[in-house]
Amino acid sequence: MLHSLEDLKALDIEVGYDETTTFGNYRIRVMADDQPESPREWDNLGTMVCWHGRYNLGDVNGAREYESPEAALKEIGDAIILPLYLYDHSGITMNTTGFSCPWDSGQVGFIYVTLDKVRKEYGWKKITKKRREQIEKYLTGEVETYDTYLRGDVYGFNITRNDEDGEEVDIDSCWGFYGYDDPYMTEEVIKGAIRYDIENTPQQMNLL
Repeated sequence: MLHSLEDLKALDIEVGYDETTTFGNYRIRVMADDQPESPREWDNLGTMVCWHGRYNLGDVNGAREYESPEAALKEIGDAIILPLYLYDHSGITMNTTGFSCPWDSGQVGFIYVTLDKVRKEYGWKKITKKRREQIEKYLTGEVETYDTYLRGDVYGFNITRNDEDGEEVDIDSCWGFYGYDDPYMTEEVIKGAIRYDIENTPQQMNLL
């Protein structure tokens, strides 16, 4: 039994994908986001250049912009660069390390950031080995997020409850969480929405 909002803050709400989770008078449903925004529309540090005959991948279509991958690398100049590999089998997935299947996978391009941009973004005069590794890790993270998008591993939620007349009321909904196990979705956003509703409708505390 909850006696205060402090109890709610500490409560562990476990939600299941594509099923209704009941929490007191609230019903929570987590579903796949069928219209997710590509993370390449965000303000990214790196630029993805990709070549593929069937998919429009990354930020730049290398086949339209450059004569060849070698020409692209030459034009880009001094940069931190990681390769991009695609596995295409019942869906697509991307990484920077490659896949074990040689028939359904291969390199499709690269992600890069110029050294000048790194210096400008971070205020560095020198890019040491440690700093280069830091940027490579950051670029890898961008690829991992993009891979989440390519695999359709993006989710959202809807919260409803009944009002005093028994009518279902929408409390909150939010989309664009990359990865079902995103703790921010459950611990911050879902619990925060329920907490806010309880603060504004105190009678809900009696139904928890």
